[in-house]
Amino acid sequence: MPLLFVPTPLGNLRDVTLRAVDALRDAEVIVAEDTRVARKLLAALGIEGREIWSYREQNATRATPAIVERARNGLVAVTSDAGMPGISDPGSALVAAARAAGVRVEVLPGPSAATGVALLSGFPLARFSFEGFPPRTRSARRSQFERALQPGVTTIWYESPRRLRAALADLAEVAPDAAIFVVREYTKLHEEQLWGTPAEVLARLSDPVRGEVAFAIAPHSAPPPARPGAAETVAAIDALLADGRRVGDVAKLLAARGYGDRQQLYARAAERKARRKTSIKER
Repeated sequence: MPLLFVPTPLGNLRDVTLRAVDALRDAEVIVAEDTRVARKLLAALGIEGREIWSYREQNATRATPAIVERARNGLVAVTSDAGMPGISDPGSALVAAARAAGVRVEVLPGPSAATGVALLSGFPLARFSFEGFPPRTRSARRSQFERALQPGVTTIWYESPRRLRAALADLAEVAPDAAIFVVREYTKLHEEQLWGTPAEVLARLSDPVRGEVAFAIAPHSAPPPARPGAAETVAAIDALLADGRRVGDVAKLLAARGYGDRQQLYARAAERKARRKTSIKER
């Protein structure tokens, strides 16, 4: 029997697939991120009397062996609170453990906020990257944005409504001209869609922000860093020469740091080294 991953509706119950209903009805055990949410869904679908096991980040390591063992002889359906289980929730390790134990794994197609938001954004999708949740701290969040944004790649993110304002403020610092698309309560009654720069979207957000949130950032090219001026370049060359570096090494290091063309830096470093020698002799 397989270990069957079953996507559940993001908000609108009519998004559940017929295969998902069949799987939940036939399963001997239903593995759920939150057993209370799972019971509400099953009740809405008219499915009763199912054994439900908890599987979440806090107990995933401990619960995995029992889930895999149960799937050897019976149908076990794995769900999340909404959407595709295992995406920004525990699940990939469970798949790996099942395969290692020789237990077949199947994944049903179904609702996914990440792909829905990607298409709704209208941004190019020849290449896109799902980045999950940004880090919680300001410095880590800004670093993650800087690493993820690149030309030719749309990025998709989830975020807590409590941290969305802080995340967009950090994004405004990193890429103030970026085009973004924010969806709040996707597929639900009060769905909200916002486009613009980070600052523009921030200004239009409700306060407080409520509900599930996802956002997309269009492909973005960061402006090239400003090249150091002539005085800074000379100072950097002199500092490295004084440290005993060879001319070739000076040129290589400073070119890597954005000081300019390596050959030109080599010529300038050679000139500065010759001047240093002349100055020492004259003393």
